[in-house]
Amino acid sequence: MPIISKKGNNMPESPIRKLVPYAEEAQKKGKKIYYLNIGQPDIKTPQVALDAIKNNTLETIAYSRSEGAESYRIKIAEYYKRNSIEVSHNDIIVTTGGSEALLFAFGSIMDQGDEIIIPEPFYANYNGFSTASGINVIPVISKIEDNFALPAIEEFEKLITPKTKAILICNPGNPTGYLYSKEEIKQLAAIVKKHDLFLIADEVYREFVYDGIEHYSILQEEGLEEHAIVIDSVSKRYSMCGARIGYLVSKNKALITTALKFAQARLSPPTLAQIASEAALDTPQSYFDDVKAEYVKRRNTLITELEKIEGVKVAKPNGAFYCIAELPVKNSDNFAKWLLESFDYNNDTIMVAPAAGFYSTPGVGLNQVRIAYVLNEESIKISVKILEEALKVYKD
Repeated sequence: MPIISKKGNNMPESPIRKLVPYAEEAQKKGKKIYYLNIGQPDIKTPQVALDAIKNNTLETIAYSRSEGAESYRIKIAEYYKRNSIEVSHNDIIVTTGGSEALLFAFGSIMDQGDEIIIPEPFYANYNGFSTASGINVIPVISKIEDNFALPAIEEFEKLITPKTKAILICNPGNPTGYLYSKEEIKQLAAIVKKHDLFLIADEVYREFVYDGIEHYSILQEEGLEEHAIVIDSVSKRYSMCGARIGYLVSKNKALITTALKFAQARLSPPTLAQIASEAALDTPQSYFDDVKAEYVKRRNTLITELEKIEGVKVAKPNGAFYCIAELPVKNSDNFAKWLLESFDYNNDTIMVAPAAGFYSTPGVGLNQVRIAYVLNEESIKISVKILEEALKVYKD
């Protein structure tokens, strides 16, 4: 029998998607499932984007430029300028989702066996992208007791070796919802300049920041031009996850030139989705004001209800739409499966994402789950009640 590659065998399963078969079986049994496991917003996509698809007059859906349509990249640069970020459209490569932008960045700056330092817990697919790229994740652990704030810079410094090529952060964070402060960004900027590393920031949740706090992009930090790489996406900003449009942004010309070669190898990003995404840039500010207000209500409801449950610890997020909760269980993987296979409350159950998959350090996060507050307030209250009742009867 032909042999599967070591890389293929080492690819991690998604902690978010691997429970889908259990959910499907639960549905077949007639259970209603409240999905807290995946960051698929229930917010409506801006009408201007939907209309751009509905009303387009294309007779041929042709390739676009490998770096993305010029008109779109010009409008992206204008969007950044409105957010106090000065970049040219030539600093932008449009990609098939933020995922491809990250793969292009990894391929452009790291070789087989190189290392990237990432504060954990982190977006689970960073593990997958690293494995696919043949590079090694070096984790530095942030803690729920500190609300998942940036670990001490000394902890990063201890991990830097000749193979270290970059530090990667998600800001605001998935899965923690933590928003890095301007001071924390400056600390990271100082260390990457000192050791001549890249600083990659996944900023796809830039619009979702709360409590009057402002997002500070690494592209706003003076003196970081040659080091900063931003990963961005339309998925969450405009509730357009299925469009699969993202972008890689950097003022480092050598990086952009190199990434363009990867872009050329896959030909071009999807043409129709670029049309919708370009139109989405005309979304009025009122849309984001309403969405942010809605997420603040959902977050506050979720945190308030979770804090009522004995034995549950939760970090309060200042951005994105996720939080990490620590449960009085030994293994949240087993608990998540049990919720779908064996438990219901009034014929309802919930689907959560076991948090161990958001760590690369073995044995860490086993009693934690990521919860996405992408459901309305009433559904969130019901979901937390289901969790409370489940914990009363669950036996490890």
